[in-house]
Amino acid sequence: MNYRKLTTDEISFLESRDCRADDWSGIEISDPQSLNYIRNVRFSGNVRWGSFNEVFTLPGGIRKHSGLRNATLHNVTVGDDSLIENVSNYIANYDIGHHAYIENVDLIVTEGPCSFGNGVDVSVLNETGGREVKIFDRLSAQIAYVLALYRHRPQLIAVLNAQIEDYARRQSSDRGSIGNYVSIRNTRHINGVRIGDYAVVSGTSRLRNGTLISNQIAPVTIAHGVIADDFIVCSGSHVSDNTSLERCFVGQCCRLGHGYSASDSLFFSNCQEENGEACAIFAGPFTVTHHKSTLLIAGLFSFMNAGSGSNQSNHMYKLGPIHQGILERGAKTTSDSYILWPSRVGAFSLVMGRHVTHSDTSNLPFSYLIEQQNTTYLVPGVNLRSVGTVRDAQKWPKRDGRKDPDRLDCINYNLLSPYTIQKMLKGILLLQNLQYSSGELSDLYSYHSTKIRNSSLRNGIRYYQTAITKFLGNSIIKRLENLPAGASDEELRAMLRPTCPYGEGRWADLSGLICPKDELKRMLDKAEAGEMTLKELSDGFHDLHAHYYDAEWTWAYDKYADFFGYPLETITKAQVIDIVSRWKDAVIGLDKELYEDARKEFNMASMTGFGPDGTKEIKEQDFAQVRGEFESNSFVTAVLKHIQDKEALGNELIERLS
Repeated sequence: MNYRKLTTDEISFLESRDCRADDWSGIEISDPQSLNYIRNVRFSGNVRWGSFNEVFTLPGGIRKHSGLRNATLHNVTVGDDSLIENVSNYIANYDIGHHAYIENVDLIVTEGPCSFGNGVDVSVLNETGGREVKIFDRLSAQIAYVLALYRHRPQLIAVLNAQIEDYARRQSSDRGSIGNYVSIRNTRHINGVRIGDYAVVSGTSRLRNGTLISNQIAPVTIAHGVIADDFIVCSGSHVSDNTSLERCFVGQCCRLGHGYSASDSLFFSNCQEENGEACAIFAGPFTVTHHKSTLLIAGLFSFMNAGSGSNQSNHMYKLGPIHQGILERGAKTTSDSYILWPSRVGAFSLVMGRHVTHSDTSNLPFSYLIEQQNTTYLVPGVNLRSVGTVRDAQKWPKRDGRKDPDRLDCINYNLLSPYTIQKMLKGILLLQNLQYSSGELSDLYSYHSTKIRNSSLRNGIRYYQTAITKFLGNSIIKRLENLPAGASDEELRAMLRPTCPYGEGRWADLSGLICPKDELKRMLDKAEAGEMTLKELSDGFHDLHAHYYDAEWTWAYDKYADFFGYPLETITKAQVIDIVSRWKDAVIGLDKELYEDARKEFNMASMTGFGPDGTKEIKEQDFAQVRGEFESNSFVTAVLKHIQDKEALGNELIERLS
C-alpha cells in the first residue's frame, strides 16, 4: 500500500474536525477520502491508516461507518475499513489489521520489547518450581509433557528450553498487533497482547503479556470480566465470565468460564473448566470440571472428569507444597473425593471418598478406589464392565471441537491399547502373586496401601483376561480383514507379519499420544544431541500418532504366544479360528455385562422422584416420558447392535478361514 504525508489543506481539514497532532509530518495516509471519517483524534509519533469504505452493521441493526473517532493514537498503523471509536485513554505502539472494530476501550498499549507470553515459565505440578514449562504459541501437550516430566534428562530439558527462549526472542517486539476482522469492544486494559485474525474481545477487564492464536476457521473469544496475565490462548478457545488466568497456557478449543480461576497451569485441547479453581495443574486433553467447590492442584490429568467437591492436597506442612500426583488417562473423581498427594491412580479408574495413604494403582487400570472407614479398598478391573466407561470412550471423539487444521496435540482415544494392555498383563501377574503369597482363601489382600477383597481380586483377573482377549482378537481380525478365502497357512502368516520397524517393548501415554517408549527415546536422544528441532520433534510425535496402528500390531505380534499359546510365526488357520471364537465370547460376554449395568439406570430406585403425586404406574409413565424406555435407549440399542455386528464379523472371518 502506498502511503503519503498530509497536505496543508488536509491538515487544516482535520484540525477543523477537532483533530490534533504533536507533529503532522509523522502522519501518513493512502486514501484522501478517509479524512471524511476522522473526527476528534489526537495523533502523536508515527501514525498511518488506509481507506475507510466499509459500514459495520451491529446487532439490532445499528450501522457505523469505518473510521477514526474520539481517540488518541501514538505510533499506530490502521488497516483498510477498520473502525476505532471512543478510546478513553489511548492506543500506542500497535499495528491494526483490516476490517477491525475497536470501540469503547480504555487502553491498548505495548510497552517496550514484549514476547507476548512466549517464554513465560509456568510452575506446573510443583508449585515451588523444578518442573517449569516455558510456554510458546506452538506448545503441544506432548512437548509440555517432556518438559515437565523428563527432568531426569537435564541436558534434554536445557536444549529444548534454549530453543524456546530463542523462539521467544524472535517473537519479541516493541509493537503489538491486532489482526484482520478483530472485534474489541467495551474492554479496559490490553497491554502487550498479540491478537490474531477474527478474535473477539468483549467486556474484558485486563489482558497483559499474551497471545490470542485466532484465525477465521477457529476464532478465539475473550469475553466479559476476564483477567489474564502472562498467557497464551490457542485457536477455537473461549474464555469468559470473570475467569482469571495467571501464567497459563490454554490449548485449542478449550472452554473456561463462570468465574474459573487458574494459576501456573496448562490446559490442552478440549478442556472445559468452569466455576472452580486450578493451581499448578497439567490438564491434558478433555480434562473437565464444572463445580464451584472443586479444586485441582499439582496434578497431571487427561480425559478426566472431576466431581463436585473434588480436592487434592500437595502440602504436608513440612517442606511446603512440593508434592504432586497423577491420575492417568480416563480417571474420574466422584463428588467430595479427596486425594493426598503423592499418589498415582491407574488409567480409567474411579475415585470415591477420601484417600490419604499415597497409593499407586498404575498397574491396575479400570479399577474403583473406594474409601471405607479411612481405608482405601481397590476393586481391580471393574470399570471394564461399566457403561460409563464405554460412554466416555464414545463421547470424546464426538466432542473434539477442533476446527483448525493445524492441530497441535496428538490425541489417541482408544480404551484398549498397548499402554493399557501392558498394565493389565502386569496386573494379572500382580494379582496372582498376591493370591499365591497370601493364600487363595484370604479375605483381604494388601497392595500399595490399599486393600483388595478376595472376590474383587478373582474378578479382576477375569476382567483383565477378557479385555486382553478382546484387544488381541480385535487386532488379528483387523489384520486379516483382506485375507482372501481359501488362503493357505503360509499366506495367512505372511499377512500377519509386522510391517512397522518399531513398537516392541513398553509404551507410554504422553498426555494423549500413545507411543512406544523405545521410539520416543530415539527421538529424544536426537533432540538432546541437537539433531532435532522443536518443530521436528513435534512433527515426529504426529508421525508416531499417524502410524499408531502399525506400531500397535508390532507390539501385539509376540503376545499371542504368551497369552493364547499360539506363536504367529507358526500359526494355523485352525488356531486363528480358536482365537476368534474366544474373542467372540469375550466381546459378547463383556457387552452383556454392559447391558446389565445400563439396566440399573432404569430400575425402580432410579425412578425415585418421578411422578411424585401419583401411583407406581404414574411414576413409571413419568419416567418413560422423561428418560425413555430401556430397550429403546440409544446406548442400549448400540450395545445390542455391537453384539450382533461383532458376532457377524467373527463368523465371517471363521467362514473365510474354513
